[in-house]
Amino acid sequence: MMKRRVVVTGVGMVSPLGLDVPKSWEALLGGVSGIGPITRFDASDFAARIAGEVRGFDPATFIEKKEIKKMDPFIHYAIAAAQEAVDASGLSIRDDNATRVGVNIGSALGGLTIIEREHAKLHREGPHRVSPFFIPSSIINLASGQVSIRFGAKGPNLAPATACASGAHAIGEAFRLIQTGGADAMLCGGAEAAVTPTGIGGFAAIRALSTRNDEPTRASRPFDKQRDGFVMGEGAAILVLEEREQALARGCVPLAEMVGFGQSADAFHLTHPRDVGDGAARAMQQALADAGIAPAEVGYLNAHATSTPAGDAAEARAIRQVFGDAVSSLAVSSTKSMTGHLLGAAGALEAAITVLALRDGRIPPTINLDEPDVDLDCVPQMARERSLNYAMSNAFGFGGTNVSLVFRRVANG
Repeated sequence: MMKRRVVVTGVGMVSPLGLDVPKSWEALLGGVSGIGPITRFDASDFAARIAGEVRGFDPATFIEKKEIKKMDPFIHYAIAAAQEAVDASGLSIRDDNATRVGVNIGSALGGLTIIEREHAKLHREGPHRVSPFFIPSSIINLASGQVSIRFGAKGPNLAPATACASGAHAIGEAFRLIQTGGADAMLCGGAEAAVTPTGIGGFAAIRALSTRNDEPTRASRPFDKQRDGFVMGEGAAILVLEEREQALARGCVPLAEMVGFGQSADAFHLTHPRDVGDGAARAMQQALADAGIAPAEVGYLNAHATSTPAGDAAEARAIRQVFGDAVSSLAVSSTKSMTGHLLGAAGALEAAITVLALRDGRIPPTINLDEPDVDLDCVPQMARERSLNYAMSNAFGFGGTNVSLVFRRVANG
């Protein structure tokens, strides 16, 4: 079967580094950390008291005031990022094409803020006080649902919940839909707003979070010997993917072409990868095979690397296994060192960052990398200029789910 070509025509971001793409990208290239003390709630009794919070976000900028209360913040972030992505793409969704435009936005945890609020209200005031908006404001697929309603997109409407691979899975499956003719355009990515008492408390309970509370900007340190866990982040990232000929016909200049998607399972452990990283390696190998390229053709890899001791080491081994001798010319960075870990939105944010790196020929750094414990070029501390032809983004999740995405610079044709 002949597969149609797919291009990225728009990107939107809401992140701990900024409320849009220009601000977030500038901060990433500047090596700025978005991590700070938690301000959303009193975290003084928590083991981890730091996070990458979205700051200064006003949902009323994007959403009618009466509608705001019907949505958890993760949906607010998704709508804001989708609006930026659609505006950037120039895609017009009309009656004559609406059934060919779909939405696929994933999340790991969905509406924790609303769940906590309504649970407390139930026990404090009784069942009659539970909001009628509780369910539709908190379930994971309502980010896709609300974005679909906002833009009138009547095509496939999906919402993967594959832990920290959710956003990357959403992009990969959207890519497949367009390739195989199931849609002509997709708004896809991830959204998360889990900086809440339950979110922080739950991850702290399994000792996944950094407790470097006195040095928040230095707490997220992927690939560094002194890493002690990840830092929670929040936000959303949305890509507009389109069938290439359609995009070119309307005069669009794509940001990049998407060419590869690989996915696998570790089938090993709830929260830990195998030491050898074989599941991650298989996802990367599949993505390269899908793209039809050799490992040596990839110039940049945005690693999943969350800053956990076991996870970073396993991914580094997987990268070395897949890239072999070509690893010496591969630049690998973890932008979670600046954004923290956005859980279900992480893979989408990092895919968007990978697209921007291709577009601009600039690789964001891994900050806080003082004592590397992996034999990789991790782009320490400072961004790097480099002309790139292909770039890869990894995203892995609890349950052993793995995704790799490959993008191509549009100048390659």
